[in-house]
Amino acid sequence: MDNPKEFTHISLCAGYGGIDLGLKRVLPNLRTVAFSEIEAYAVANLVAKMEAGLLDAAPVWTDLKTFPWKDFRGKVDILSGGFPCQPFSSAGRRRGDEDPRHLFPYIKRGIALLRPSIVFLENVEGIISSKLGEGWSDRAGTSVLLHVLRELERLGYKAEAGIFSASEIGAPHQRKRVFIMGISNQGGLQKTRTQLKTTRPPQSSQDIFPSRRGEDQNEWEPKRTTESSMGRDVDGSSDWMDYGDLCESVCNRTDELRLLGNGVVPATAERAFRVLWRRLVNSHDDDGSRK
Repeated sequence: MDNPKEFTHISLCAGYGGIDLGLKRVLPNLRTVAFSEIEAYAVANLVAKMEAGLLDAAPVWTDLKTFPWKDFRGKVDILSGGFPCQPFSSAGRRRGDEDPRHLFPYIKRGIALLRPSIVFLENVEGIISSKLGEGWSDRAGTSVLLHVLRELERLGYKAEAGIFSASEIGAPHQRKRVFIMGISNQGGLQKTRTQLKTTRPPQSSQDIFPSRRGEDQNEWEPKRTTESSMGRDVDGSSDWMDYGDLCESVCNRTDELRLLGNGVVPATAERAFRVLWRRLVNSHDDDGSRK
């Protein structure tokens, strides 16, 4: 299918660019005009990908709370973001909306100002069971995920969410994530309907992060330059998450493991985008309301 239109995109809480790489598969003419990312190592990783031509060259804001939304008003088709999972993760204190890292209110403000055709967000499963506190537009005790969906609808979007895992696209691990899509009621479906590629998502292990030992690495993977027994089973065979597969140097191992652990598998983001888009096109209520 010929896709002549260029889609402009802002990537929030970008990490290593997993969502960006996934979106690029769906919309080859995607052009990222700005990134937001606070972690220094992740920023360096994004810049390295820009220099290698893997991501679009664009400014990176390190503080989402001060992002200059007005400068991009009327210039953005898609807004994506894997906003911090710590407020909702079962591995943390689960302070939810009381956690200062809860950035959705700032993202909501950006959506209200920019009015992109599509909003595409990601978080951990804990966002489903995490509950709101007092002082929000939904009553205390409401699921944070339900709150996010309702807020998108209040802003004029049809919204859907789903749980997607890396295993669905062939990886031997789960890495389950919740993806949320909102499509503007003001022509958002019409603007994107003819732009989506009709090809199926790739199933080769070469399209999965990380690659198996012995296979060629994806361009965005850290190079294998170290060895360790971490991740090996008792008979010495190596699994996919061996330290040597993940880290490029001993001195950066903490930053690298955090970056990879928080990152999104590109093929999973691609599948989530396609599935949620189809759901919104084919099966959402006409009025788009969520009871």
